[in-house]
Amino acid sequence: MTLLSRTPAVLVLEDGRTFRGDAYGALGETVGEAVFSTGMSGYQETLTDPSFHRQVVVMTAPHIGNTGVNDEDTESARIWVSGYVVRDPALRPSNWRSRRTLEDDLREQGVVGISGIDTRALTRHLREAGAMRVGIFSGRELSDDIDGLVAHVRKTPAMTGSALAAEVSTPEAYVVPAEGEKRFTVAAIDLGIKANTPRLLAHRGVEVHVLPQTTPFDEIRSLGVDGVFFSNGPGDPATAETEAALLREVLDARIPFFGICFGNQILGRALGLGTYKLKYGHRGINQPVLDRATGRVEITAQNHGFAVAWPNEELTPIDTEFGRAEVSHICLNDNVVEGLRLLDRPAFSVQYHPEAAAGPHDSEYLFDRFVDLMADAGDATSEDT
Repeated sequence: MTLLSRTPAVLVLEDGRTFRGDAYGALGETVGEAVFSTGMSGYQETLTDPSFHRQVVVMTAPHIGNTGVNDEDTESARIWVSGYVVRDPALRPSNWRSRRTLEDDLREQGVVGISGIDTRALTRHLREAGAMRVGIFSGRELSDDIDGLVAHVRKTPAMTGSALAAEVSTPEAYVVPAEGEKRFTVAAIDLGIKANTPRLLAHRGVEVHVLPQTTPFDEIRSLGVDGVFFSNGPGDPATAETEAALLREVLDARIPFFGICFGNQILGRALGLGTYKLKYGHRGINQPVLDRATGRVEITAQNHGFAVAWPNEELTPIDTEFGRAEVSHICLNDNVVEGLRLLDRPAFSVQYHPEAAAGPHDSEYLFDRFVDLMADAGDATSEDT
């Protein structure tokens, strides 16, 4: 058997460390923030997650591409990662659902990648030094100009201070109809939403209006919604002033609210809390999270590089403009805040991905919790009238 001959490629970190390997996907050059994902499967969902916009994803699992790519598991209309790093790409896919190879999709969509490097060493370096800017370069002379490549990488924007939700949000509103009898209507603000999220709400009898990131509150109110949802998405939550202001209007109106990932960080900022950059973030489908109310541990899918800063180490409830708030979930690896809940308003959020695309299904109950919140709000309104 003859192995595929590949073009040399090099990965260059902003601190000057380099890894030489082979081109994988499209030839050319790309830059972004270097992050690693610990999932052993679900690479198709990872690649098409808009939260990875402007990031170069390093897969810690050594063998990637073995199940190919199908037409059902994409979470958006395109691949969003800026670059892709794998150790050992599959020679050929082997799965009954596969329609083409992973590299076919990477090439077709112009995603520059690198293979054949020690991804374990790269991941250890990112864990110790933190997420940083990176470039992948192939199809050019690579031997003598490493200093120039490092300088090029250092000129690219850092993730801190980047406002990216507008770059991934839908340009026009669309509706995902409820399955079976319609029970509720929800406005989902698209900050980088994944396809499985409105699908899981639709399973529960919810008609989902997916709206652009710039949608004003008056337009949301005109839809007569029973609830508002803020999705996952990329970028620094400190830049999300417009989104936080919108959410404050939702909370003022006492409309039930559910947010995930970026939506969780925006709830924190709407409550007057700060956010901060994690050293290397949480990414993968095996992150342990404690539900502090029940003591139950969930294995969760995550993709975030920022977190909410709670004002006390004991994580005790605080007073906000919208009443008392508490930390509902924490990460068991590092005690990072993984969920927020208002005690005097119908609002909660989590830092992870309950839609589980890809990932375990431990947290899907949160969609039921949102439905229950809307039902309770409706009952309370009926009693008041």
